[in-house]
Amino acid sequence: MSNPRNTALNVLMKIEQDNAYSNIALNNAIRENKLSGVDSSFVSALVYGVLERKITLDYIIRQYSKIPLRKIELKTKMILRLGILQLLFMDKIPESAAVNESVNLAKKHKLQKSSGFINGILRSITRAEEKYKLPDKSDKVLYYSVKYSAPQELIKLWINSYGELNTEQLLISLGGRPKICARVNTLKTDKNSLIAELAKENVKAEEIPFLENAVALTGTRSIERLSAYKSGKLHIQDASSQLCIDFLSPKPREVLLDICSAPGGKSFTAAQYMGDRGKIFACDLYDHKLKLISDGAKRLGIHSIVTLKRDGASSDISLPLADKILCDVPCSGLGILSRKPEIRYKDNLITEDLPELQYKILCQSAQYLANGGRLVYSTCTLNPAENNKNARRFLEEHPDFYGVKLSLPSQINRAFEENEYEITLMPHTSGTDGFYIAVFGKKV
Repeated sequence: MSNPRNTALNVLMKIEQDNAYSNIALNNAIRENKLSGVDSSFVSALVYGVLERKITLDYIIRQYSKIPLRKIELKTKMILRLGILQLLFMDKIPESAAVNESVNLAKKHKLQKSSGFINGILRSITRAEEKYKLPDKSDKVLYYSVKYSAPQELIKLWINSYGELNTEQLLISLGGRPKICARVNTLKTDKNSLIAELAKENVKAEEIPFLENAVALTGTRSIERLSAYKSGKLHIQDASSQLCIDFLSPKPREVLLDICSAPGGKSFTAAQYMGDRGKIFACDLYDHKLKLISDGAKRLGIHSIVTLKRDGASSDISLPLADKILCDVPCSGLGILSRKPEIRYKDNLITEDLPELQYKILCQSAQYLANGGRLVYSTCTLNPAENNKNARRFLEEHPDFYGVKLSLPSQINRAFEENEYEITLMPHTSGTDGFYIAVFGKKV
């Protein structure tokens, strides 16, 4: 039988050394080790716990270790992170188990010298009255960084862009697992029927009040095992992405371009809005991503989607004139850090190159919009340089376009003052991922 702690360690090493995505590495490990529901939940808690608290855990290690953090061998450091996580942030784990299992893990990986070092640090923590001390609040950036395990450059960006109150709420949202949302495939079922079918498999589905065919799921475990998923009655998609398509407002018999489509969720939702009548060109640069779109459309019973290999920033391959265009551009992903916590530790977390690439994709795409048509520009990031500034620049440089005033659901609140054609969604103001949407119309 696989040891859950050892499985968690192997997953974390794969993420750290191979830059693997946490969700993929974790799902593969759970499947390969044939872990039970309890063990798989424990492994998930360990992996995401370390990823979500990495800066905090390393700060604590520094307080107890005479060896500089940079000189501690990676696997030893990872075992320490796991041990401290269990001691200080997982109430149901006995201290003795957290210490002893960490030492055993080191020995299993032939880290004989490190086992004593690990034992010493963890036992020092158990004996300490004050387990660790956060930095002084006078340095708010450092304080928030350690408390919420977020890089200082991100905190500075958010404070300067959105204010300290929004920043702390965003940082709070980084902890814990975000809710899983799904879109009801109205081509095959209806919301009430899907909720009832999921209940038979012990999955609770609750309506999302501001979206007619969206549900929030709990108790899913592996989505792919559900009969409703296998039969194509739903696809996983956060409420923010569904709201994006709602603002685009696709209609039957229209032509729609999805410029950076993979893995295809927004095209699928658009097809359902259109009753699968019309034509959607789902574009992406890579063959394996286009296959994801085709496979998803097949599972959902969608026939109106045509995949097209194309670089959104290039004009090499022309597109037909369209009634609606979705320009959901590649971004820094700062709005989905709770889903992919490893992103926050990337070296180039905030890059100056992306906004220009995004703007180029937006401008290239806009030339295919018919007069009277609608274009949505969106990202899953929280960075005004990638969001509001690109949208404002587009309107300034394209006088034949105008901003479309958004009619916001009552459950969606603005986190800060923006133009009427745009909205920055945040977890604490909308209950969604962090997401940006701007809607443009082309003059007749």
